[in-house]
Amino acid sequence: MITKSKNLIALFAALFLLLLGIQAYFMYKTYQVKEREIYRDVHARLTNYTDRLEDLGGIKSRTDDTIQKILIRYHDKKISKKDFLEYFKKNRKENEKHLSDYVDASFKKEGYKIATKTEYISIIYIPDSTSLIDQPITLYETRNKVSNPKISNTGKWETTSRSTTNDDTPGRNDSFILKSNTGFEILNIKTIIFKELALLTICCAAILASVLLLYIFTVKNLARQQKQVEVLHTVVDNISHEFKTPIATLKIASKTLKKEWNPETLPLIDRQINRLENLMIQLHKDETSEEVLSIQPEDWSFFVQDLAFTYPEINFDLSNKITDELPFDQHLMETLIKNLCENSVKYGASDVKININNSSQTLKIEISDNGCGIEKKELAHIFEKFYRIQSNNIHNTKGLGLGLYFVKKIVTKYGGSIEVSSLPKTETTFKISVPYEN
Repeated sequence: MITKSKNLIALFAALFLLLLGIQAYFMYKTYQVKEREIYRDVHARLTNYTDRLEDLGGIKSRTDDTIQKILIRYHDKKISKKDFLEYFKKNRKENEKHLSDYVDASFKKEGYKIATKTEYISIIYIPDSTSLIDQPITLYETRNKVSNPKISNTGKWETTSRSTTNDDTPGRNDSFILKSNTGFEILNIKTIIFKELALLTICCAAILASVLLLYIFTVKNLARQQKQVEVLHTVVDNISHEFKTPIATLKIASKTLKKEWNPETLPLIDRQINRLENLMIQLHKDETSEEVLSIQPEDWSFFVQDLAFTYPEINFDLSNKITDELPFDQHLMETLIKNLCENSVKYGASDVKININNSSQTLKIEISDNGCGIEKKELAHIFEKFYRIQSNNIHNTKGLGLGLYFVKKIVTKYGGSIEVSSLPKTETTFKISVPYEN
């Protein structure tokens, strides 16, 4: 069952990761589609006036052939490269504000933060195929700078001028081929898309979280039910063994009475009946009787006498140094002593030593045996409810795994402590210390 549960958990983890991957891929593709959609819209609207951007005060609006003259003078080396570049730099600065305001106003409603830049990427002097520039020259640019243009438009045109001589004969032909590139970038595209996809993202996350929580709840519920079923099966399989000791004692007492009258047998029968009643309370209510009977000094001896009567083949050695009535529940102390001693019998002990004394208002109980012992790895679990030591549980007497659980519960109820030491195949010793007030 545990293996199946682990396999189911692994299967769900794989399927959940697959679902998470599908969701992530879906969100990524949706992001890409939305990004392309926004850029197409921006591009379509910008394209309507990109060809006119230079007419907003740029170079092409000039009618005095200024650009042509600049190109010719630079080609003829009449101006330096610095002056040539300075001309374009000055033109860019003159038009930056006008262009930026124009673009910002166009997309103010959508909240797009757009950067655009147009640059000359090539200027060729046609007659001798000379390239006037070795790197792009920015013609104009918005205040927002372009770092990674998503959309680019390229343009190409030719400018021509012909000079004349004094006698009106044709002079030289100055023609240039200019190539330009206009790049666009939406600087806040991620913020815009994430805002638009926020609801979808939240829904996807909520679905995944719901599936995960539902699975966790289901697994916990199934585990709890599985444990309850296992406990029920354990109770059904072993309930007869838990009652075996008092029932066996009553049978022995009954046979003894049939053979001969023994006045000590009737009190033993009464004690066993009381123990059966207390055992039923423990099994069904997981609690002890509300009636509290203080334990008398002789009660400790009665507990061991009952055990010796039930297990005549076991040597129970009692050292009882209690001389006063103690403020402990008689039924609880009987359960504590008998559970520990019977646990020794169950695991093969032939000699069980019980030392009981009190000093400084502290009850001290020490029970040791020569049984098969307890492995070190088991010691941390022996007081757990329904826990059974499988590897050493070879004795014929079985149980529910409740004996030591009740011992621990009783000791904890009185604020005491319990220590266990054991040598496998040699001995086991339980030391209990319980404080009390007179």
